[in-house]
Amino acid sequence: MKREELGAALRALRQASGKEAKAVARGAVMSASKLSKIETAKAAPSVVDVERILTAIGVSDEVKAEYLEAVRAAATEATAWRLIRRMGVHKAQRQTRALEAQMRVLRLFQPALVPGLLQTPEYIRAVLSRHSLGEDVLTKTVSARRERQQVLHDSAKEFHFVITEPVLRWRIVTASRMAEQLDRIASLSRLSHMDVRIVPLSARQHDIANHSFVIRDDRTVSVETVHAEVLVTDPRDVALYARKFEGFAALALSGDEAREMLESIRDEFVREQESG
Repeated sequence: MKREELGAALRALRQASGKEAKAVARGAVMSASKLSKIETAKAAPSVVDVERILTAIGVSDEVKAEYLEAVRAAATEATAWRLIRRMGVHKAQRQTRALEAQMRVLRLFQPALVPGLLQTPEYIRAVLSRHSLGEDVLTKTVSARRERQQVLHDSAKEFHFVITEPVLRWRIVTASRMAEQLDRIASLSRLSHMDVRIVPLSARQHDIANHSFVIRDDRTVSVETVHAEVLVTDPRDVALYARKFEGFAALALSGDEAREMLESIRDEFVREQESG
């Protein structure tokens, strides 16, 4: 289905439903201007955009499935980081927050950095400062990510994190700040709806920790590459990432064992700071 055909079809469905554009846009978690651009084929919607619009309109499951199947002809969508920076990284954080507000289950695998939702303010700033952001944008983005973290306290949701041991040792901030970061992870891991697992270097591996990815509700996967953020929506590909996640989760330390590792590495940072 071409962009023009899709836009016209979505507009026709909305008008047939009797709902105003502002109401549909609000229900689809997007601006009215974005919905207008999609309907007039001035912007190409993602699969997630189309699903939200159809849900906001209130079409039947059969109609929704038909349209989504057509849109999934291009099942993998990539947005270059340069475009995200141009749009505003802090705005991208707010969009992600909206996604996380709607989801029920999040599964995140991270072999390089502490996951954004678990980061301390100092760690967030250190990570983002590597992206050549102006001070004003940097401050806004740090604030936006901290606001995102509020979702962790929603006990109606499930959070599953699998991180590798090198993540805990990678010197993103000073030793004392790293100790604080590990304390935060340990504290959050005690929440009843939170599962934080650590894949130790000593574990025999049968898979490769290629890159980080986030699975939301077994519906979409976000993959961060060097040049872009890739959105995966084809159910077959989502299932592939789910199997990879479960494979690493099965080898990882959890509960008290994970917290013991966190405490041990934290103590190493504390001793280093004291001896320095």
